[in-house]
Amino acid sequence: MSGARPAKSTPEAQAAFRQLVPDDERVSVRPMFGSVAAFANGYMCMGLYGGQLFFRLGDPESSQLIAAGAGRLEPMPGRPMRDYLVVPGDWQARPDEARRLALASLEHTVALPPKK
Repeated sequence: MSGARPAKSTPEAQAAFRQLVPDDERVSVRPMFGSVAAFANGYMCMGLYGGQLFFRLGDPESSQLIAAGAGRLEPMPGRPMRDYLVVPGDWQARPDEARRLALASLEHTVALPPKK
């Protein structure tokens, strides 16, 4: 979903993102894509790309998000990251939905085989 290099995330967007990250010892937040991302089990599970919020999700959440208009994260034009979906619309206006997706993303990510 993106393609063109976005501006870096605003401090406000990064603060809102940090409020969504599950308070779980398995999660760490670190810089990524000129912004921040959360990692669990060796994998990136959610993050910001410019002002866009994205998640790594399994079904049924990924199917529901695609039906709602989500696109694939595409930090490099023509090279979408197939496992990551960008939340459509203003995610900051829907914090409950974003928190639900954050928890679903964490559960999906920790269920993956540990990254080598």
